[in-house]
Parts: sequence; C-alpha cells; structure tokens
Amino acid sequence: MKKIVVLIALAITIVSCNKPAAEVKEVKTAYIDTSVLMKEYTEAKDLEAKYKAKGEEKGRQLQAEINRFKQEASNFQAQAQANGQAWAQQKGAELQKREQQLSYAQQALSQQLQQEGGAEMDSLITGVKKFIKDYGKEKGYAYIYGTGEPASILYAEEKYDITKEIVTLLNEKYKASAKKEEAKK
Repeated sequence: MKKIVVLIALAITIVSCNKPAAEVKEVKTAYIDTSVLMKEYTEAKDLEAKYKAKGEEKGRQLQAEINRFKQEASNFQAQAQANGQAWAQQKGAELQKREQQLSYAQQALSQQLQQEGGAEMDSLITGVKKFIKDYGKEKGYAYIYGTGEPASILYAEEKYDITKEIVTLLNEKYKASAKKEEAKK
C-alpha cells in the first residue's frame, strides 16, 4: 500500500513538472567556421594580398642592399691578403657593423608590416563580429558560436552551420562598399 502511494505521488510530481509542449520555446542557434570565413572573405584576402605585396616591395629594396653587402664581403676575403692585417681588421669591423645594421633593418621592416597589418586585421575582425551580431539579432538567433582555431565548439550538427551564408553576405557588403569607393574617385 505504501508503495502505491509513493508511486502515485511520484507520478503526480512528474506530471506537474512537465510543461505543455506549446509553452516550450525553441532556442535558435547556429555556428560559423571562423577559419573558413577568413579564408573565403574577400576583404580578408585583399588585406592579406596587400601586405604580402607591400612586404615583397620593401623586401626587394632591402635585398638589393644585402646583395651589395655579400659582394663586398666576398671581395673582402680576396683583398684581405693583399692589403694586410690592419686593413683586414678595420674592413672586417666595418662589414660586421653593416651586417648588424642590415639585420636590424630586416627586423624593423618585419615588425612594421606586422603592426600595420595587425591593426587593419583587428579592425576587419571587429567589423565582422559586429556584422554577425546584427545578423543574429535580425534572424532571431539566441546564440551564434564560432568554430575553427581556436575551437570553442567541439561538435555541432551541419544543419546549424551558417558560414557560407555569412561569407556571401559579407562579400556582397564588401563589393558594395568597394563600388561606392570607386564612384567617389
């Protein structure tokens, strides 16, 4: 008899805790593969190409100086015996100093490009985050997660992946802004 009373009480508790299906609200979620997004987003590709070209251009100038230095260094070895030890020591010290200056110039160039590119990339990422936030609000998402590197989701069903849609919309927005820039010129 006690068992029956306990089972009835338990059944009443379970039934009273269940809400009707009409009251349960679905939470709309999606995710974006951020590494794919950055690979396929035209503005990000353009930014990468811009700094690659800038680095190559400035690198060519520096490489010309490095080649001149290498030529002097090879000439130094041939002339060292002919001009004596005192000349060789003096010229060797000059070449070491110049080699160090070229090394510093390479480091400075690399740091300058990283800083400039980093600042523009930070701005781009901020814009993408704002776009995704506005998109999420407009489409009624409770959450939009990011995957890629570093991963913040370990598993998600493919049907919740909105990466392609976001890439398409961002690329359309970028093309429209590029056309506006062209029209201003």
